[in-house]
Amino acid sequence: MEVEKELNKFGKRLVQASRSSLTQQKINASGELYKSIGYDLKVSKNSFEFSFGSGLDYAKFQDQGVSGTKKKYKTPFSYKTKKPPANVFESWAKQKGIKPRSKETGRFTTLKSFGFAMSKHIFKQGIKPKNFITRPFEKAFKALPEDLVKAYGLELDRSLLR
Repeated sequence: MEVEKELNKFGKRLVQASRSSLTQQKINASGELYKSIGYDLKVSKNSFEFSFGSGLDYAKFQDQGVSGTKKKYKTPFSYKTKKPPANVFESWAKQKGIKPRSKETGRFTTLKSFGFAMSKHIFKQGIKPKNFITRPFEKAFKALPEDLVKAYGLELDRSLLR
């Protein structure tokens, strides 16, 4: 089916563009976010259902950003009372090979204290939107209708001939 073929091409383009954006922005510490980006296409007799994104919960916050208590971004998400979990930043620092030091003494500090400091910082400053899913989707979606109209027209012509 031509429509299904076009939607699959669209999905593959989106995955590739989103993954490229992640790599260019150096957002991918563990590789899990990169691997989680994908699409799903369900074809029924009279309809198509297309979904795109990441299976990871935090992907939408990285993509659209989160407003902090002091710094605001144009996003539906914001920190109000609950800080992000400190253990996430501990794991991130370990993956990146970061060895935190105290600002006052210059001595190495624990990853646990680094995690709490980062949690407090992110709570106040928020997470800047990366748009690694949003931008590629918007760009590809603008080109989609023309491709689909052509493909759907062919599909309609074939069904009328039967």
